[in-house]
Amino acid sequence: MSAAPYLPLLVGLIALLAGLAIGKAWERYKLRDGRWIDRRKARQSPHYIIGLNFLVSNEIDLAIEELSQAAGHDTDALEIHMILGNLYREKGQVGRAIHIHQALLQRPGLTPAEQAHVLLCLGLDYRRGGFVDRALEVFKEVLRLEPQNRYALENLEKLHEEQHQWRDAYEIRQQLAAIDDGGAHPRTQAILAFLENEIGLDAARAGDQAEAGKRYQAAIDHDAHAVPAYLNLGDLHRNAGQTPAAIAQWERAVEVAPDRAYLALDRLRTAYAAEGGPQRFTELCRALVAANPQDWRARLALGRDLLAQGEPAAAMEWLLHALAHNPHALVVHQAIWRGLADLNAPRDLIERYLALTREVIFYLDPHICTRCRYRSTELLWQCPQCHDWNTFVEERLATARDEEASG
Repeated sequence: MSAAPYLPLLVGLIALLAGLAIGKAWERYKLRDGRWIDRRKARQSPHYIIGLNFLVSNEIDLAIEELSQAAGHDTDALEIHMILGNLYREKGQVGRAIHIHQALLQRPGLTPAEQAHVLLCLGLDYRRGGFVDRALEVFKEVLRLEPQNRYALENLEKLHEEQHQWRDAYEIRQQLAAIDDGGAHPRTQAILAFLENEIGLDAARAGDQAEAGKRYQAAIDHDAHAVPAYLNLGDLHRNAGQTPAAIAQWERAVEVAPDRAYLALDRLRTAYAAEGGPQRFTELCRALVAANPQDWRARLALGRDLLAQGEPAAAMEWLLHALAHNPHALVVHQAIWRGLADLNAPRDLIERYLALTREVIFYLDPHICTRCRYRSTELLWQCPQCHDWNTFVEERLATARDEEASG
């Protein structure tokens, strides 16, 4: 039987095996400045492995010491020098990090991928150092080399957000969405919603209420749980004298995010009163408490409403229940003392207590970012430290009742 029909297949197989062998050799060796460089030499150093172990343990100084010795065995070890530059940046030595990464860019024969990686590190250096224009320029250069480099896109987006350039940030997020799954992921839609909301706020501040309304609605279309968009759209309707439409938006916010309902309660209390249906507020607060027995804010809101209606005795019942669930909240203490004052407790003592506690920061409701642990006395939609969206939760100390229940 003739072997001629199988000859092309045999030649192709030999070419494939040869390509794999050449690829493996190229991974290890690279021609630079007329000489072949062993790319694995530095990585085979015990200092490299020890340095990585220290890095995993977050012992940056020791990691730098070991990796520096590993790099000393081979000055051409690109990745180790990049890591060293990044470590110096994390230590706050931004100038030294910039110097290292700029020097790496001067090396001849860098591949486009290597150049993009070093540029990305340099862009992070510039961003950490506050050199915004330089960082923007460098990240754009990375995208010129690698148009779908998501790290460069993410950093560009954050830079635009830090400068409150919400439209630019929105465009970058759309590019990221196209890279991932076309934007179908809920997290992507949530970020787009927050950015639309910020664009709407800018439009409102500029006096373009129509554009603001379109942006708030677009935010809701992106994410049906976009609480700030409901609140702002309701505010827009209220300011236009459209109270029923405002109420509808705020009630929708309560419906989609009961844990954030308190953000709409004061708005709804005023709006219900204006529409001649104050009992609706009582019904809403009772419904929130029934759905979540731990909801101290709904109890507080109802207690305050009863105080405003001149019913301090009824208010105290709700306020004391709120206190039992969160005894650390300053706002609860202030409402209780106001109720006691209305019940003819010694007013001078109560007024003095209110004056002393009104500015005590550690009594204010604490909020904490679940990503970077940044603390705030108020709920923020974007963390000012890590710049991530919707990461704040209320951090509460366990009450005696909670501890008994878990015991």
